This record gives sequence, structure tokens and C-alpha cells, in this order.
Amino acid sequence: MKSLTERYGRWLGPYAALWITLIVGGFMVVTLTLLSAEVYNSVVDQDGVSGLDKPALQLAKEFRNPALDSAVTAFTNIGGGIGMPILASILVAWLIYASRSWRPLILVGGAAAVSVTATSVGKTLLGRTRPDHIDAVPPFEFSPSFPSGHTLNTTVVIGIVVYLVCLEFRKTSARAWVIAAGAVFIIAMGLSRVFLGHHWLTDVMAAWLIGAAWMGVVILAHRLFHHFRRREHAGPAPTFEHPAHIKGSKADRAERLQGTSDAGGEAGTRGREPSAG
Repeated sequence: MKSLTERYGRWLGPYAALWITLIVGGFMVVTLTLLSAEVYNSVVDQDGVSGLDKPALQLAKEFRNPALDSAVTAFTNIGGGIGMPILASILVAWLIYASRSWRPLILVGGAAAVSVTATSVGKTLLGRTRPDHIDAVPPFEFSPSFPSGHTLNTTVVIGIVVYLVCLEFRKTSARAWVIAAGAVFIIAMGLSRVFLGHHWLTDVMAAWLIGAAWMGVVILAHRLFHHFRRREHAGPAPTFEHPAHIKGSKADRAERLQGTSDAGGEAGTRGREPSAG
């Protein structure tokens, strides 16, 4: 089994592992969206899960007031078609600078592209009507309701960003705070859609599940990338200065090792020259 894994790793390579997993996983997530929409349709027809929707909306209406409505509207706009790209760009730019790698752009950009596609597929396929405008807080929205695009895209983008930020921190406490903050943001974004009457609760629940599934695929792809990179390339994690080159023959590996040794010897010689004078 080990030899088979090594042979597969040599053939596949780290970058191929990343892209193949993302492509296959993305296809699976879009398929999952199609299947979930079909199942959801059947459940709603029987008034099953949809029995949560009207009570949740009624509860939200009881807590509304002008000040809170304005605050929640401002918050939910962060997850919209303008706010989320801006927030994602800022976070990705910081992660690129911190990690000295294009990894955040590839992972967040690829993940967001699939989440937007899944949202569009679900809305087109199901065409579920949003809550009545009389039960919603303006400005009103007119696109189909299932799934919640704000919730799905926020789950994916913020989830991947949290994962990448955790890779930059060594302390468990710091990672725990980052994960907690990301989880609160994702949950609050979904609940804000229900509070404002822009989505049914089940739209948000489905978006959380689909987003979490896709986020898991992206993280798995990245872990596979590092797994095969460690097999094929000895050295530091890939950055601008250290790209993940794939090893070739034994002769190539020996040549690189020899080059490293020579460079170290020259550096040591240069370091002794001043003291010799």
C-alpha cells in the first residue's frame, strides 16, 4: 500500500493533487446542490422542514426596531455582492503578504467561484419565493430564495480565510480565537438574512451545509497538496522565494543537494574572510 501511495504521489505531484481535488470536489458540491434542491422540494411539499420557516420569521419580527434593523442591514451588506468581494480582497491581500505565497488567492478565489456557481444553480433550479415584502425589511430583494447566497458565500470565504490564518499562527489560543470569530461571523450572517425577512430559515440552513461541505473539500485539497509536496520536494513550504518544485531523477536530487552543500561552503568561507584579515 505504501509503495502504491508513493508511486501515485510521484505521478500526481503536489500541484496536480490540488487542482484535481478542487475540480472534482467542485463538481461534487454543485451536484450536491442539485440533489439537495430536489430533496428540499419534496420535503417542502410535505410541509416538513419548512415548518421551521414561518415560526422563525415570526420570532424575528418580534425583535425588530428601527435601530436594530439598520444595524443588521449594514452588517448583512458585508456578505453581499459588493461587500464580500471587498472584504475577501482585503483579507486575501493580507494573507498573501503574510505567507509570501499565492496560496490564499488560489484557494479563496477557487472556493468563491464554486460557491457562487452553486448558489446560482440552486436558485435557478428551485426558484423558491422569498418571504412577502410585508414581512421583510427594505431594501427588498427579488431573486429566488434557495439557497441564501450571502450565507453560502460567507461560509466558504470566511471559512477558508480562517483556515489560512490559523496556518500563520502557532499558538493554539490564537487559533481558537480566530475560529470562534469566524464561526460567529458566519452564523450571524445567516441569521441576519432571516431577521430581515430576506430568506427563510431553511434557505440559510441549506447554505450552511453546502458551504461547509465545499469548504471541507478545499481544505482537503490543500492538505493533499502539502502531503505530496513533502514527498516530492524537500524544503520549506512554498512561497515566492521557495516554489514547490517537483523532484526528478536521483541524479537531479543529488545535484541539488550538492549545490546546497557548495553554497553552504562558500557562505562559510565568506564568513571567515574578514577574521583572516
